Amino acid sequence: MEQHIQTASFVEMIVVNPTQVSNPDFDTILDEKVTLQNYCNALIEIIFTLKLTQYPAFINYQTNLVKNPIAWLNKLEKLLANNEELFVSKKVLCRYSKLFNLIEQKRTELQSSRVIDTKPKATKRQINADTDDRYFSFFETKSYINSLDSFNDKIIYLMDEIFEYNQADIVSLNNKLQLYDKQCNQLIEQLQIMRKVKTDFEKENQEKTNAETSSNITFQKIKLNGPTNIITNAFKQMMVEVKPSGKPYIQGKIKDISQFICDVFVDEKGEQLSQATIQTYLSPNRTDKDPNNDIKVRF
Repeated sequence: MEQHIQTASFVEMIVVNPTQVSNPDFDTILDEKVTLQNYCNALIEIIFTLKLTQYPAFINYQTNLVKNPIAWLNKLEKLLANNEELFVSKKVLCRYSKLFNLIEQKRTELQSSRVIDTKPKATKRQINADTDDRYFSFFETKSYINSLDSFNDKIIYLMDEIFEYNQADIVSLNNKLQLYDKQCNQLIEQLQIMRKVKTDFEKENQEKTNAETSSNITFQKIKLNGPTNIITNAFKQMMVEVKPSGKPYIQGKIKDISQFICDVFVDEKGEQLSQATIQTYLSPNRTDKDPNNDIKVRF
C-alpha cells in the first residue's frame, strides 16, 4: 500500500508463502521476510481487499489459527486504531466501524465460552453472596483466574468482579465465608507480589545469562613486537605529562594500569607480562627504564 502502515505488537503472526495457500481470501500471504511491519501491511491489505460481508468469516478464520485469539484480536484492534487516518483518507470508515464491532463481538464470545469451560460449578456452601441476577463465588472466580496466563488479565477480571459486587443488590450473604470483594482484593495483592517476584527473577536470570555470555567470549591478547617499555612509557606519559584539560589524560593507580596492560598485551614471544616489571616501568621515578629516544612514542 502507498501509505506507511503503523504497526501493532502482534505476538502470534501466522503467515503462509504463496505455495502453501489454503484460503486465498483469508490467509496472510507473505513471499518476503516475516517481520512485524510486513505482517501488519499484509493484514491491512486483506482488510481493504475483502468485501464487508466477508469480515465475520475472516475474523473466525484468523482466530482459529492462533493459540491466544483474544490477544490477537486486541492487537488487531490496536492496528486499526493506529491506522484510523488511513480509513478516513480512503473514505471507508464503514470498514473501520464494522471491524471494530466484529472484534468486540468475537472477543465477548470467546471470553464467555472461556468462563463456561473453565469455571467449575460452585456448591451452595461455596457461594459468598446472592443477588436476584447472579451469585458471587470466590471459589469459581479463583478457579477461573488460575486458568488465565496473563497477570494483567487476572487483575482486570478481579477488578471487574469487585466493581460488580459493590454495585449489586445483595439479597443474601454466606457468613461462613469472607466478603467476596475482600477475597478478590487479597488475591490482587498476591498477584501483584508474584508479578514483581517473577519480574525480579527474570531480570536476575537475564543478567546471569549476559554475564555467562560475556565470560565465554574469547579474547586474543595483543602481541608487542618489541621492548615492553615502549608501551609502558606511552602510558606513563599519558599519566604524568599529557594534560589536555589540566588533568592527566589517563588518571589511575599504577597498580590498576599495570594490571590492564598485563590483561591486554603479551610480549614478543607471546608470553604473559610481569605485573611487577610493568609497575616498575610505569613509576615516574624510574626514568632509567624508559626506552631510548629514537623508539619512544611522542605525544
